[in-house]
Amino acid sequence: MASLRCFRELSRRATTVYSIIQTRSISSFPGIELSGTSISHGTVIPNRSLSRNLTWYSLWYRSQDRRFSSNTNDTAEDEESSEGEDEDDDDEEGEDFEDSAEMEVEREYSPAEKVEEAAEIGYKVMGPLKPSERLFKPYEPVFAIVQIGSHQFKVSNGDSIFTEKLKFCDINDKLELTKVLLLGSASQTIIGRPILPDATVHAVVEEHALDEKVLIFKKKRRKNYRRTRGHRQELTKLRITDIQGIEKPEPKIIPKPSKECVTEQSKAELVA
Repeated sequence: MASLRCFRELSRRATTVYSIIQTRSISSFPGIELSGTSISHGTVIPNRSLSRNLTWYSLWYRSQDRRFSSNTNDTAEDEESSEGEDEDDDDEEGEDFEDSAEMEVEREYSPAEKVEEAAEIGYKVMGPLKPSERLFKPYEPVFAIVQIGSHQFKVSNGDSIFTEKLKFCDINDKLELTKVLLLGSASQTIIGRPILPDATVHAVVEEHALDEKVLIFKKKRRKNYRRTRGHRQELTKLRITDIQGIEKPEPKIIPKPSKECVTEQSKAELVA
């Protein structure tokens, strides 16, 4: 500790001596008064009222930003260039702010862009469902595996599925699910590589809903840190109406026996 104090005292004395020598060298210039200078902590702070055309002042002033110049013209040019750079920086900051403000506004898609984005997800909007249309059919023994976004679903006609919220479609809109990976029935199975181009699955948008809340809890023990956040995923409910692209077996219709036949069979059983 004693050696450290001695070192600090020596450094202070050296700085004061150096500052005195510097002030004496400055006073050698003609027409300069040192009434505006002050010495504090070993540094010389010249008065701002001194003429800035002096060479020594330009050296000292520019040395603060590590810019050295020996001519007054160079200093003026440097000042102008620095001002221009500051203006450019302000312009760039303004442009960045405008860009961020534009990003916050929802993007408007053209009809062609809507069709392209919907095709990438795996569906095509066919228009609203009319009241006179009857799309729902009785159950058929056919199933399909459909890809919507990054998820796959096994569906049959009449099933309802929940997917992530689909853009560009409203409630009661008819959709065609184009990414069909597999079709199957009791008589045959068709596998895509990876998609079946001739197969389509028809669906209707029933509602846009929210999933159950998921809580995200973070804690750091012994740090008095606890954070609780919640999230509800947006979902779209689809009702499958028809599957096309595969031969559907005809349903076997078993006729119901008449009442007379039933009574005769029951009487025969009683007699036997």
